[in-house]
Amino acid sequence: MTVTGSRSEEMRPESVVLHPLGPAAAPEPDLMCIFGTGDLGRSLGLRLLQSGYRVVYGSRRPHSCGPLPQGAQVMSHAAAAHSASLIFICVHREHYDFLEKLTHHLQGKVLVDLSNNLKKGVYPEANATYLQKLVPGAAVVKGLNTLSAWALQNGLLAGKQVYLCGDSAEAKQAVAGMATKLGLTVLDRGSLSAARELEDFPLRLFPEWRLPLRVAVGLTAFFFFYLLLRDVIYAYVEQDKDISYRIMVTLGNKVFPIVSLVMLSLCYLPGVIAAVLQLYRGTKYKRFPDWLDRWMVCRKQMGLLALAFAFLHSIYTFITPLRYNVRYKLISLVVDEMKKNKTTPFYFDDTEAWGTDSFFMLGILGFFLYVLLGLTSLPSVGGSLSWREFSFIQSKLGHLTLFICTSHGYIYGWNKFLSPSTYKWYTPPGYMLCLIVPSVVLVFKLLLLLPCVDRTLTRIRQGWERNQPSEETGEVKATNL
Repeated sequence: MTVTGSRSEEMRPESVVLHPLGPAAAPEPDLMCIFGTGDLGRSLGLRLLQSGYRVVYGSRRPHSCGPLPQGAQVMSHAAAAHSASLIFICVHREHYDFLEKLTHHLQGKVLVDLSNNLKKGVYPEANATYLQKLVPGAAVVKGLNTLSAWALQNGLLAGKQVYLCGDSAEAKQAVAGMATKLGLTVLDRGSLSAARELEDFPLRLFPEWRLPLRVAVGLTAFFFFYLLLRDVIYAYVEQDKDISYRIMVTLGNKVFPIVSLVMLSLCYLPGVIAAVLQLYRGTKYKRFPDWLDRWMVCRKQMGLLALAFAFLHSIYTFITPLRYNVRYKLISLVVDEMKKNKTTPFYFDDTEAWGTDSFFMLGILGFFLYVLLGLTSLPSVGGSLSWREFSFIQSKLGHLTLFICTSHGYIYGWNKFLSPSTYKWYTPPGYMLCLIVPSVVLVFKLLLLLPCVDRTLTRIRQGWERNQPSEETGEVKATNL
């Protein structure tokens, strides 16, 4: 008994003795005030409540302001402003006048201006600047104005970047802490003079899509008119045939895969260029040119547009047997045979069978990988993957997709490259032109995997540096390459 008692004394961990926590021990959640009971105000209040905050609404009509999130309080503007130190202004600029009457209650408060304008240049000054003039005793912070009511309601905030600006560092720090707790990534844009720039952000229409859309529209227009010239106009001028009906489906089904393959290759071409620059410079820590930076930033959008064109190509291919001219040709062959009352010998071509099956197999497999790349680019899917998994899919499987789709194009014209009839008016067909960029990307990617390329580029860089004029004498140093 003595030994047992002694051992129990030795094993008793005094430092981890737990005591039940009463209701008074739990810290009370911070109270946030919201002016405005519209869609944005209700959605923001719901999100704050879900994040552990207490919420009070300030309204002109506290007893008839409509449904609010469960757990939130509503009172007059003066009472709500007096109860909280951080106040969200979720009303339009036209309704800021009531804040002048609350100047006494808003002294020392932090006002977060979430307002935006319907178009640029409506007012001579930013909304946040105007608000600061109305309530000079408060600390105005412009921010969170890029959040929509839909995103707040559905909780799509994880990792989303928001901007803040204001003249008070303490006020910005308080707002940034709250935004971080909501799952947002905060970027400080400096003083309140940057409010105009922040208010213009929501007015931008797909800023990250502009370059990819311009490239897609340019490629589509070029290849459409190029193939229109080679197919439709050539047949009308040289063969006196009117096949203008092919513009609707046949021409589109040629343009879509061409643009899709070129856009896909443009997703991986900047990576090849960046790798060559890094090898040539001998370091990966030097900044890329601005044009290459802009190109690399919009690769995701280019890939999604390439997937969209691939979808169109698949749909157009499926409806091909339903077209009138295709059914007409098949029926005409049967009717001609019946009229002549004879059967034309039909031989099975093994080479043609292998080529056709390989063509369709590569097309189906390439489209499957296309869809896989598109799915993993979605934030909800990509966020569930580790960086290594995401990189493997987007890089390794991406280059494999490019290789398979390029092979799909080569097999399509495997027996047409050397045929003189292929080059109408001495111009190559569209599928030959679209194979140039992906072939260049694949060849350079293969070369970059070879160890000898690194040594060659290093020698070229060293030789170029030795041949540069001296800063002191301006003379060129002689060197043997």
